[in-house]
Amino acid sequence: MSIGTATLQFYRHSALVKSYGISTSRRPPSNVKNSLGTPRGLHEIAERIGAGQPPGMVFKSRVPTGRHFNEFPDAASADNLITSRILWLRGLEPDVNRGGEVDSYERYIYLHGTNHEARLGEPLSAGCVLLRNLDIVELYDEVRAGDQVLIAD
Repeated sequence: MSIGTATLQFYRHSALVKSYGISTSRRPPSNVKNSLGTPRGLHEIAERIGAGQPPGMVFKSRVPTGRHFNEFPDAASADNLITSRILWLRGLEPDVNRGGEVDSYERYIYLHGTNHEARLGEPLSAGCVLLRNLDIVELYDEVRAGDQVLIAD
């Protein structure tokens, strides 16, 4: 995944399968707790959340609310909602993105859908990686816990 080009590349057996448009943090990339920056480095998918939920479903505290983002008042102007699926990342590099003040998992860094699909490609999140709702559903179906995710500039 490249923060600079706002793309996520999905590989299977070293072959590029698909490239997705994404958004990352409004702030500069950072691995530090409370920075609200997208963390760099090698991660793994720690948890997959949302199987069977319809695209656009809003999650609060990783639990489906039962409502599509369009059912929320002011969804178009609201901050990013966590929608469709959640791929929760765990850093694999001690003192870079794992442990202490730089732990991606403890920072709740996810790949997830958004209520602002039209704005993908611009810095938009509070550290997470945002995808179109149908794209995160598609990606979710292809990946498993333990699969690796590299976040680079």
